[in-house]
Amino acid sequence: MHIPLGFPAPARRWLVPAWLSILAVAGCASIPPPIPPEAPAPSKLSDSPAPPQAVAVVDEVERSQQFARWVAEFRTGARAAGIDEATLHLAFDNVRLIPRVIASDRAQPEFTRAVWDYLDSALSPQRVTRGQDKLLELRPVVDTMAVRYGVPAEVLVAIWGMESNYGSFVGDIPTIDALATLGFEGRREAWARGQLLAALKILQSGDIERAQMIGSWAGAMGQTQFLPSNFLAYAVDADGDGRRDIWGSVPDVMASTANFLTRAGWQAGQLWGIEVRLPPGFDYARADLEVRQPTLAWAAEGVQSMNGTLLPALEEASILLPAGARGPAFLVGANFRTILRYNNSTSYALAVGLLAQQLSGGPAVQTAWPRELMPLSRSQVLALQTALSARGFDSGPPDGVMGPATQRGVRHYQRSLGLPADGYPTEELLQRLQQQGAAAH
Repeated sequence: MHIPLGFPAPARRWLVPAWLSILAVAGCASIPPPIPPEAPAPSKLSDSPAPPQAVAVVDEVERSQQFARWVAEFRTGARAAGIDEATLHLAFDNVRLIPRVIASDRAQPEFTRAVWDYLDSALSPQRVTRGQDKLLELRPVVDTMAVRYGVPAEVLVAIWGMESNYGSFVGDIPTIDALATLGFEGRREAWARGQLLAALKILQSGDIERAQMIGSWAGAMGQTQFLPSNFLAYAVDADGDGRRDIWGSVPDVMASTANFLTRAGWQAGQLWGIEVRLPPGFDYARADLEVRQPTLAWAAEGVQSMNGTLLPALEEASILLPAGARGPAFLVGANFRTILRYNNSTSYALAVGLLAQQLSGGPAVQTAWPRELMPLSRSQVLALQTALSARGFDSGPPDGVMGPATQRGVRHYQRSLGLPADGYPTEELLQRLQQQGAAAH
C-alpha cells in the first residue's frame, strides 16, 4: 500500500536516484577481519592525502562492519522473541545493506504533485480499460470475496490497480534486506525493527520463501503492498493451499484486501462518496474531513449531486475540496475514510473511489480542475509557514509540509482578506503574504 499504513505513502512507489555501492562488501553481513597488529608501518608516501576513491573504500568497509554488528544484535533479539535458528539463517546469512533504500528514505522531494496530475496517471484510460478487463476476467473470484466481506468488487480491483497495477509490479527489493537497511540507518529504527520481526514471523510460518518476499524500498510487499505487520493481521489464505500468498494468488490478494477494509470499518452498502455542486455563498472553511454531518443536512444547505438526483445516504459525510474552491467538490463518507486507512493520502483515496466508479461504468470527474495553479514546492510551503507565523496566523512548526495546522493558518489568513477560506495555498497567496511582510518592515 502506497504510505503504508501509517507510512508515508506508498506508498509505498516513488522513483529516486539510486546510490551506487562501491564495494560488494557493502552487502555482506559478516565482519571483515581486523588488520593484524604486525602490519608494517605506513610509508612516507601514505602521509599524503588519500585519494577520494580510497576514502570511499574505507567508508564502505566501515559501514559494512557497522551493518553486520547491527544485524548480529537484532538477530539475538529476534531469537529471544521466538524466531528459530533455521529462519534466522535463512533471513540473515546473506542479508545485504541496500544504499538506495537509505537514499529513498531520506529523500524529501522539493516539488509536490498536483492532485489533477496524480489522477491523470492513476485514472488513465489504459488503467480503466485494463481494470474493466480484469474485473470481467476474474468475476467469479472477486464477486465471491465481495459477498463474503461486503466490499464491492470494483473497489477491490481499484485498490489492486493502484497498488500493483493489477499485479504487474510488486516491487523488486527483498523485504528482509530493505527493513534491515532501514533499521540500521536509524531514522525510524523502532518502526523498522518491529516490521522486520514481523517479516521473520512470516518466513517462519512458511507463507513465502525469502527469495519471493519482495516489495518496495519501504517494506511494503506483494500485490496488496502490505507491510509485514499488516500481513500478519489481515492476510487471508483464500485458495486453501495453506499459505497466505499476496504475491502470486489472486484469491488471496482479493480476500486480504477485503479483510483489511472490513476490519478497518468498511460499511457495506454505502458509497465512498460522490461529486457535488456547492451552493452560492458556501462557507469553504467547512470543507474539512473533520466536519461531518448527515447527507440530509448538507442537502438542506443546498449541496446537490451533479445530475440532480438524490445524494447518497451517509451519516457522517464531509465536503472535500482537493484543489480548493476553484476545483471539483466531493461529498465523502465513512468508506472514504476507510480507504485512507489503507493509504493515508486524500489523493490516493479519491483515486481509488473514482477508479472504482469508472470500472462500474460511472462518470469521471465532471468539474474542470484549476490546472493553471501551480502547487507550491516544499521550500515555498516553508516560506508560507514562516510568513503566516510572522503575521500572527499559527501554522504549526515550519517544516515545508502542508498539513492540517498549515491549512488552518491559511484559512485564517484568507478570512482576514475576505477571500474564500478553502485553506488551499497558492503562489498568489504566498506573494501577498510576503509583500505585506516587507511593507510592515
